[in-house]
Amino acid sequence: MIKKFEKLEYLKRFNYRLPVFVVTVLVIAAGIVFFSPGSIPLQSKAESRPELVPDVKPALLDAIPVLPAFTDFISFMEEELDRSHTVGAAYTIVHDGDVVYTGTFGERKRGSSQKIDEHSLFRLASVSKGFAGALACMLEIDGTLSLEDKVVDLYPGFRLKDSINTVDLTIQHILSHTSGLVPYAFDNLVEADQELHAIVERLPEVNISAVPGELYGYQNVVFSMLDPITRRATGVPYQVLLQEKIFTPVGMTDASAGPVDLSRNPNMAFPHVRTVGGYIPVNPHEGYYNVMPAAGVNASIADMGQWLLALLGYKPTQLPESVCDKLASPIIYTPLKSRYTRHWKPFRERYYSLGWRVYKYQGRDVVYHGGYIRGYRAEIGFCPEENVGIAFLQNSPNGLASQCVPKFLDLFFEQLDREIEPEAR
Repeated sequence: MIKKFEKLEYLKRFNYRLPVFVVTVLVIAAGIVFFSPGSIPLQSKAESRPELVPDVKPALLDAIPVLPAFTDFISFMEEELDRSHTVGAAYTIVHDGDVVYTGTFGERKRGSSQKIDEHSLFRLASVSKGFAGALACMLEIDGTLSLEDKVVDLYPGFRLKDSINTVDLTIQHILSHTSGLVPYAFDNLVEADQELHAIVERLPEVNISAVPGELYGYQNVVFSMLDPITRRATGVPYQVLLQEKIFTPVGMTDASAGPVDLSRNPNMAFPHVRTVGGYIPVNPHEGYYNVMPAAGVNASIADMGQWLLALLGYKPTQLPESVCDKLASPIIYTPLKSRYTRHWKPFRERYYSLGWRVYKYQGRDVVYHGGYIRGYRAEIGFCPEENVGIAFLQNSPNGLASQCVPKFLDLFFEQLDREIEPEAR
């Protein structure tokens, strides 16, 4: 039997840009003991950039038990976020049915002094694909459609270069990147802001590399055909389906799909691009919103905590267990280039499911996806076996995004394995 971890008390929410002095609250069984504000100094690196320091008033926050692996990761993130000159970011850790930690960092827009908080919106880019897979599974449960339904029966006039692929292509094929088309078909037209239906009409020009279901080839256009397919099957726009089926039931109160109306929700993290003089903000853009299932979701870090809880099975009424199981089940082997997993410890088994990657990592199944779009990075990973997950959102892309999920998992798995070893002796 695994012995219990040493539990440390840590504040559930913490912003790295705190003033030099904060309130420390210790919750004990006998009662609540208050230490006066300023009793414990924090040596914050924010002191060198005072414009980022928010006006924080002392407040009582619930103390939450945090594992040593988590505190090590929090320390790593605090140092790396500052070292990497990240403009704004947020991350959240869930474990055993709780959001145990949410960290926010920096500004929504460089030089604005508008801090990132847990409700600041980021674009999720390709992390949006996981929502598409979940939605398709839920519509299958409803009897609205089947993953084995043929695309040609659901999309009038659909045609590919090869008649066999045209006839045999299913919803599961498009969501698992096994359409047989050469990878990244017509992403150039997506980036040129052409409408999806116009791009789909040109798919007969794309070369075929295999019959459906045989080879992995990453797609954004073909993947996003789920949008018109679900609209035809339900009569409801894709973004409304996401809201009704996932966002609202799961408790993702900030999430949306499609362009954000800043006049209604100004709490948006602006995208930033790196120049020789550092990061500069650019206006929020609508790139890749034309392929909404592939890259069109916006969410806050508070939303991502709720999404992780649902994916780990803690919201079975909202996201049924059968859906969670299907999303975590490998469909096709993916021979990824080593640069995509250079921060992970060596492993060989890499698969794709329905909008999710599934890695056989350190003896466990890890469900993962990353996303990039100009000015944003998003990362999410979870391990159903260990009931743990992490999400990271950033408005100034750099290498930290690629490191955060494997670093978190390595620290957590190492602690688990250390706890297991004495019991095995």
